[in-house]
Formats: sequence, C-alpha cells, structure tokens
Amino acid sequence: MKRREFITLLGGVAAWPLAARAQQAKVPTIGFLGPSTPAGFSKEVTAFAQRLHELGWIEGRTVTIEYRWAEGRSERYAEIAGEFVRLKVDVIVTSGTGVPAAKLATSVIPIVFGVGADPVGSGFVASLARPGGNVTGLSIQAPELAGKRVELLREVLPGLRGLAIMANADYSGAMLEMSEVEAAVRTIGLEATRLEIRRVDDIAPAIAALKGRTGALYACADALVISNTSRISSLALGAGLPTMYPSRQYLAGGGFISYGPSYSDLYRRAAEIVDKILRGTKPADIPVEQPTKFELVVNLTIAKALGLAIPESFLLRADEVIE
Repeated sequence: MKRREFITLLGGVAAWPLAARAQQAKVPTIGFLGPSTPAGFSKEVTAFAQRLHELGWIEGRTVTIEYRWAEGRSERYAEIAGEFVRLKVDVIVTSGTGVPAAKLATSVIPIVFGVGADPVGSGFVASLARPGGNVTGLSIQAPELAGKRVELLREVLPGLRGLAIMANADYSGAMLEMSEVEAAVRTIGLEATRLEIRRVDDIAPAIAALKGRTGALYACADALVISNTSRISSLALGAGLPTMYPSRQYLAGGGFISYGPSYSDLYRRAAEIVDKILRGTKPADIPVEQPTKFELVVNLTIAKALGLAIPESFLLRADEVIE
C-alpha cells in the first residue's frame, strides 16, 4: 500500500469514532404542551418556533420539539406531562393551566409557562424575582387589566348596568381574575354576576341563566374558556350579550372585544427563556417576566349583529378591527 493511501486510511479510521460520537450526541428535546388545539394556538406556536430559530436552534437538527394538545380538557395535562417525563424531555413549555400537572409529574425537568395568571398565588414560583425550583416563565398578572377591560366595555356600552363574569372554578388564576373584575365592577357601581364553570357542559346552562339579568359577559383567561370560545360567543350572541375576552386569540370564536397582553409576544419571550435553560441557566435563577405589549381588538361584525354603534374615536384606538 502506498504511503499516501495508508495515511488517508488511517486518518479516516481515526476520524470515524469522532463522527460517530457527534451523531450520538443528544439533541435537546422540548415538550410543548398546548392548552387548546394546533389551530387555536397556531400564532403562539409560530412565534415560539421562529424565535428559537433566530436564537440558533434548528428544529429537527439542533433541537426537537414534541407538540401535544390538551384541547381544553383538564385530564389531558396529567397524561401529557407524564408522557414528557417518560420521553425525558429537556424542558416543558406550557400555559399556566398546565403547570400544576407538570409540577406533579416532575421536580427536575425545567418548566416554562408562556402565560401565567397568578404564578405566586398559584404556587408555581416562590416569587417573581426569585422563582426557585424548576419553574419560571411569563406572568399576565396585572390587576389593573381587569379595571381597564371593564372601562372599555362601559365606554362602548354607556347604558351598561351589570356584568356577568365567567371563570373556570378549578383554575386559581381565573378565580383571581374574577375577583379583580368584581372589584372593578363594584367600584363604578355596576352589578356583578359570577358564573363558575368546571367543564364544557356547564357553559350553556350558565349563560341561559343570565337572560334579562345582565348587560355583557366577561370571560376570564383559561384553557377551558379558550377551547370553547365559539360555544361561549355563540350563546352570548344569542342572548344579546356583548363579550369581553382577555386576548386576541379568544376572538377567533366570534367574540366582541378583547384587551390584554399579546400572547404571540409572550411565547416569543418564552422561547428566549428556553434558550437560556438549554444553554445551562437554571430556571430557579430566571425571574418571571411581565407582559410589555398589549392589544385592543374590536369585532365589528359582532357589533353589527348586536346592533351596537361603536364610536369612531374608539375604533381609532384599536390595534385591530375585525370586519
């Protein structure tokens, strides 16, 4: 054998174990537990994946994302969290509704919530500045938002005398928001009606019981609500009730107004937290962040169906008008 050929062969043999080791190197896996459905959460998923890509993570090459969907069913959270633990994912991304099940399933795998209504009160973290444990993320807790939403409803419904507030009684974050809305309603002298739901079958009877008792419906942020916005909005429309929702994505089912944090922006920032964790930062050392981008969206089609005339000045302040 010629000397050059021998050296080439020797070099190839020496390099083979390095290549094999590189192929065997574990690609980190993200378990994404969505609260609703792929269609209902598409903008958030796109924002999350795009930001990861911008940060250097290429899906299928340098990172794997396993998507699972709770479809608004509370029992699905525990099932999916357990599956992620068995898959030995490197980080779990979910909403506030999914955190309790994820925490029960693991105290080791980092958990990042893209949206959390009351992370401290719900026991997700010790404090916003120092989360401790294996959980961190983004909080939408802002008591002033409840008052702002009530003011917006009052502005477009000057004759409003009462407001029904719907919340999932099994989710502490939603119940906290309900209390904040009640306080805001009473401050301006309106009557508040509580609608506590726990499952899909509770929605229709709750709205039917409102007939003639209130002037509008406020739905608190929650996976059960967002997975059933079409049902809620349709029933409310049939009852002649304008609806207020906590963010743009809830209007996909035909709601009237939404005001709140941009969920797409929150999930972009969740990707930044995941990036830090995959590069070695512990979730206990990553402070829970607050929303910075808010959106007011008005559905003119629903306004016309309800026979409402929206002031031009109000429409000019909206970030989006659906026609």
